[in-house]
Amino acid sequence: MLTDTRLASDELQRIANELRDNWHTGREVDFEEAIAFHESLPHSKEFATVLESADAPLLQPRAGVPCLEEQIELLRYLQDEGGADLLPTTIDSYTRDNEYEKAEEGLAASRNSPDNELNGFPAVNHGVEDCRRLVRALDAPIEVRHGTPDARLLAMVTLAGGFQSFEGGPISYNIPYTKEHSLAETIEHWQFVDRLCGAYTERGVTINREPFGPLTGTLVPPSIAIAVMLVEGLLAATQGVRSLTLGYGQVGNLVQDVAALRALRSLGEEYLPDDVTVTTVFHEWMGGFPPDEARASGVIGLGGATAAVARPDKVITKSPQEFQGVPTKEANASGLRTTRQLIDMLIEQDIDLGGIDDEQDLIERTTHALMDAVFDAGEGDVVQGVLNAFDSGALDVPFAPSDAAKGAVLPARDDDGRVRIFEFGDLALPDDIKQIHASRLGERARTEGRDESFRMVADDVDAISDGKLIGRPTGDSDLAGGVGDAD
Repeated sequence: MLTDTRLASDELQRIANELRDNWHTGREVDFEEAIAFHESLPHSKEFATVLESADAPLLQPRAGVPCLEEQIELLRYLQDEGGADLLPTTIDSYTRDNEYEKAEEGLAASRNSPDNELNGFPAVNHGVEDCRRLVRALDAPIEVRHGTPDARLLAMVTLAGGFQSFEGGPISYNIPYTKEHSLAETIEHWQFVDRLCGAYTERGVTINREPFGPLTGTLVPPSIAIAVMLVEGLLAATQGVRSLTLGYGQVGNLVQDVAALRALRSLGEEYLPDDVTVTTVFHEWMGGFPPDEARASGVIGLGGATAAVARPDKVITKSPQEFQGVPTKEANASGLRTTRQLIDMLIEQDIDLGGIDDEQDLIERTTHALMDAVFDAGEGDVVQGVLNAFDSGALDVPFAPSDAAKGAVLPARDDDGRVRIFEFGDLALPDDIKQIHASRLGERARTEGRDESFRMVADDVDAISDGKLIGRPTGDSDLAGGVGDAD
């Protein structure tokens, strides 16, 4: 039975030896030699050191192209022209699916074409030495950002290559991403990743780990996102991880987002062991963006304003070209500068927003209930608790493609634009908290003159891309007795 216990050293080594045969660059990995390379890097490239010593939110974009020289050029531009404090290397989709032969074909095609045939950097195919060339070429620390359910070989190659931060987790890179892997399988795979990070940390090379906070990125209730972050943090801490960055994705209501980020930090410090350094990362809006770049910049500006008030340790920025897909390097840098401008203007101001304390209290009480359900379901073992809680629906994620989640929870915005729970499924929440959500959604329905229905959910999913926050009715067909009832 899979449990929340530390992977033994001989088991770590056995799995690593097996993984080396999955692709030839795996055989380049030498742990002792990798430790020596990390020790040769200046403090300015130590990801955890830079992040944990910051006195204002650091900015990091997303970015990844197939070829090494182009990746260096792209990141250097975002560093120098965009002012990025921390840099990413976003991994391609074939690597995320462990399809290294297809990634190799795409890399070869990209080298012989003016167009990129991959949607990211195939780090496993590049191997250890190319990763080190990338790390040496930039001034800022670099993080691996991906979306890989089985990231074991990717972790081996990139950590040996000098990266000191690795994103993802067994829930956050399963539930929102895949139908192909069971939750038990991804937890087992990520125990290896986290234990490898712990092994580096024990040798004096602190590897920062960052669970993916936005989950499905679509109106995720803050308490659900935070509960997943806490669980993934606990699982990582068991394996020896000592630098954890807990994530949260913007929902668009300023009060709720500030309250959620404060709750995330508070609950992280409450639940995680004392020897773990907890930092937080705020992801700017992860849903659909307006096609108009000026309006898209407004969405980014709201993210910057939120970060200035909430003061997370890091902000993942967006570009005004999100609607059309992969942005140009100029647009990516523009999103960085827009966010920086808002933070620099607002961070010195004493901004007092009403309602934050009450909203934070609600988020924390709700998260406590979900965490209690996980602990109860596993009789104290976090792994078994997670598996049983998701199986029963006591813990759930809205709009999840994975069969590991019930997907029965549905969110909608209340009359103030805060994300509430419209349908609870079997989510383990007490009646008084459910009543708060139901009451506030009822207020919205009365304001809009319509019944509470799935139509509210659907309207809210597209609202920001349509230039609004709340999906208000626009005509008689959306009023009570109209389209909402038909759906």
